[in-house]
Amino acid sequence: MARETMTSTERTWAATRLEKTDRVPIVPFLSPEPAAHLAGMTMAQVSNDAKMAQAAFFKVFDDCGGWDCAYGGPITPVQSQAANIYPMKMRIPGKDLPDDYMFQLLEEEVMKPEDYEKLCEMGADAFYYKDYLWRIASFRPDELQTHLWETLTNWGTYTEELKKRRIEPFLAAHEFHPFFRLSLMRSMIPFTKDIYYNPAPVERAMKKMTAELIPKQIGVCKAFGMKSWLFVDERASGLNYPLSVFERFWWPYTQEIIGAFWSEGITTIFHLDTCWNKNLPYLRKLPKGSAVVGLDSTTNIFLAKEILRDHLCIYGDVPASLLSLGKPEEVAAYCRKLIDEVGKGGGFILGTGCATPPNCKPENFRAMIETAKSYELSGR
Repeated sequence: MARETMTSTERTWAATRLEKTDRVPIVPFLSPEPAAHLAGMTMAQVSNDAKMAQAAFFKVFDDCGGWDCAYGGPITPVQSQAANIYPMKMRIPGKDLPDDYMFQLLEEEVMKPEDYEKLCEMGADAFYYKDYLWRIASFRPDELQTHLWETLTNWGTYTEELKKRRIEPFLAAHEFHPFFRLSLMRSMIPFTKDIYYNPAPVERAMKKMTAELIPKQIGVCKAFGMKSWLFVDERASGLNYPLSVFERFWWPYTQEIIGAFWSEGITTIFHLDTCWNKNLPYLRKLPKGSAVVGLDSTTNIFLAKEILRDHLCIYGDVPASLLSLGKPEEVAAYCRKLIDEVGKGGGFILGTGCATPPNCKPENFRAMIETAKSYELSGR
């Protein structure tokens, strides 16, 4: 077998720049819940203790011989709510659910129609922390600063452990698209009625959220010395809405946001769940190399390669169903197909479709990692 000629960091960021690499980089999204399963811990342990979540991540990482970049940090569901990541009520294993259940987010109409104007008047962050959070919070107001401080402290120990293993985090800043965030806060059906029957308040809120998001998250990237950030949407695709909605409520804000980050030399890592086949041609209009398009296996990744070839890096998409129900040889065969077809010519990062599933078979996870690390170097 030929030897690797690039470090993990060199390999990953070369792929985002559409440059040729010694082999395709492998970056699985390993959140605390699947890490717990693969490490022999319970969901309750990692959902209530970020140190246990960190221990689970590094046990899996070390047992598998490592991979190229870390995606999935040590943060509990409550800390995510405190950090303005999940704007929804939640049920937590060990408290509201049995120990081996995945934590759950509840789809409820928490934000009311009149809140659009309140958000615009107060500002998005102020509205969240002074009002909205206390409609959904799983903790008391006097515990907020503790949760935020612990989140920051855990990030420091996490990155120190990554340095020992000579890899970097894939991202530090993390934000939902304003369209997606409002859909979660209003819930999907009321939000859909808003955009059809009362769109003006929605658009004012989205403009306000976009204006706040850009300087805030660029500031986070600079504070942590990061050149990439995560931008998430799971609802605006052609699966759920016609292109007329996409063109009015999603695409202009996306262009503004990605352009602002790219002007600072920061690459956007899209996390796009559901089927975006109809929307892929729009992404070709973004600046070359400005984004990594992460897909969850419901979008046709081979079509994405055809449309975005030599323009944007593609990331994904070993299906959760294959990792949970398939056999190691089936996982390896799909990874080789991705490397051969999507990886051809560069601009590809092999990863999980969305996240590693919480019931992933250990032998399948290992097959994905080992195939990525050995296939091209073996000379095929």
